[in-house]
Amino acid sequence: MIKGEITRISGPIIYAKGLDGCGLYDVVDVGKAKLIGEIIRQNAGNATIQVYEEDTGMHIGEEVVCTQRPLSLKLGPGLVGNIYDGIQRPLRQMFENSGAFLLPGERAEPLDVSKKWDFVALENIKEGCEISKGMVIGTVEETKSITQKIMISPDIRGKKLKAFKGSGSYSIDDVIGVTEFDEEIKLSQYWPVRIPRPYAQKLSVSEPLVTGQRVIDVFFPLSKGGTAAIPGGFGTGKTMTQHAVAKWCDADLIVYIGCGERGNEMTDVLSEFPELIDPRTGRSIMERTILIANTSNMPVAAREVSLYSGITLAEYFRDMGMAVAIMADSTSRWAEALRELSGRMEEMPAEEGFPAYLPTRLASFYERAGRVNTLCGKEGSVSVIGAVSPPGGDFSEPVTQHTKRFIRCFWALDRELANARHYPAIGWIDSYSEYAEEVKDWWELHNPLWYKLRLEALEVLKSEAKLQQIVRLVGPDALPTSQRLVLKIADMIKNGFLQQNAFDDIDKYCSVEKQILILDLIMEFYKRSVELIKNGALLSRIVNLPVCDELVRIKMVYKNDEIDKIEEVRVHLDTQLGELERSYSAKKNMMM
Repeated sequence: MIKGEITRISGPIIYAKGLDGCGLYDVVDVGKAKLIGEIIRQNAGNATIQVYEEDTGMHIGEEVVCTQRPLSLKLGPGLVGNIYDGIQRPLRQMFENSGAFLLPGERAEPLDVSKKWDFVALENIKEGCEISKGMVIGTVEETKSITQKIMISPDIRGKKLKAFKGSGSYSIDDVIGVTEFDEEIKLSQYWPVRIPRPYAQKLSVSEPLVTGQRVIDVFFPLSKGGTAAIPGGFGTGKTMTQHAVAKWCDADLIVYIGCGERGNEMTDVLSEFPELIDPRTGRSIMERTILIANTSNMPVAAREVSLYSGITLAEYFRDMGMAVAIMADSTSRWAEALRELSGRMEEMPAEEGFPAYLPTRLASFYERAGRVNTLCGKEGSVSVIGAVSPPGGDFSEPVTQHTKRFIRCFWALDRELANARHYPAIGWIDSYSEYAEEVKDWWELHNPLWYKLRLEALEVLKSEAKLQQIVRLVGPDALPTSQRLVLKIADMIKNGFLQQNAFDDIDKYCSVEKQILILDLIMEFYKRSVELIKNGALLSRIVNLPVCDELVRIKMVYKNDEIDKIEEVRVHLDTQLGELERSYSAKKNMMM
């Protein structure tokens, strides 16, 4: 260990001397309380350290001890269902040990070292066999929903197992194998948070991350291995949208990062998730969720590392061949932490006081997403969804603008929709997805109608947005009948399809089959209504048909497995529109 002493204190930034031989991003114990810190700048033994705990009361001259290892996470069985802070301290265990407030320098094992896990070795893994980096040597059933693969760490140099214990009951720190270089293999491993875990090959994205949210899945899809941002002002529903995606998306594992947000929002997650049932497994969603909490009342420096901790956990499970989704709420609070730390270090500020390296840091986070062939030969993915909180909902501010450079899916939350209690408040004018073409083949296999219906519905909504400008000036009655029909159909799409109630037992999750069926019925009604108007039908007679209310209510009346009952609505549509078509067709023939 290398020892130095504090020479200057500036909030969470500590300056120390005598740390020759320490590396960049090495972990240090700071002061008498042994607060956890990380070297972020090094110059001839003079180190700049960011401290991840409250350092009030610390004095110049106190000792700094370098551990000579980078900030790393302990990865292994016991991660799922846990809640950590940004440096992987288990908050639930620390609460049991010392109460609701974290004590300075308090440590706790991130994983339970006393618990025994049933390790099942693969048949071909035995003493003397060849091994490789990332190779799977066995499995551990962590929860009923997650079976964790025990892998050779990517930093192992050995190529052969000199010793191997085989299947049995082990703790995470028990040695189950040894390489020819006497490297120990355990159920757990360490990995530095700032270094991406290696993979064999990066692949193009092709499969959507199905969320059960109609506006996302149909209009602005996110692929597995893709990146998305949810920007919006206060009260527009960023956190609720992320909660909905985390609850219902078809990812194998969820990593939810509460970065600088209010504590009550993480409380909602902790209280709701254990009670929610995963539609795929029929078990608690918490059995496939890891939480990282760095709320607004916790040390600001820990926010900076929390995103890297979350993405490292995601990459670990990705390497097992899982599809992992990360919710980062919010990257704006993370950027604010960077701004404060940069100011403490007296760096030259850029736009709005943010450091000049903000884009680089954002890129280092979002670019760790992707779909890959892992070292063990499996296909895995990490999808990143980051919330952005622009002050006043101004999308031109630096964090939003720089984020748009590194993401391909933009779910822009609209203040007017939120004020009208239309949730999710994802606006269809400013939002976009570059994955629509890439997931087209997947949709062709599951429902070929998706591509055509998506374009047709978006065109109706865009036309309605233009017509609203005229309506505000002269009112709807000044419009021709065909354009007033567009307004009516747009309302049906918005109220009957896009709006979704997260608290309704039926509407909170919508299957892909039900999504397409609802939109198909609405667009069929629109197309046949256009022809009726051409034949002289009155708009009032069309929009007053009972089937109009049925179309809007489908989402909340029929369950996902009641597709046959929804098809009955099509029969009602055919019957009611058919009567009008026959009556106006007869009138047209008489006039001729």
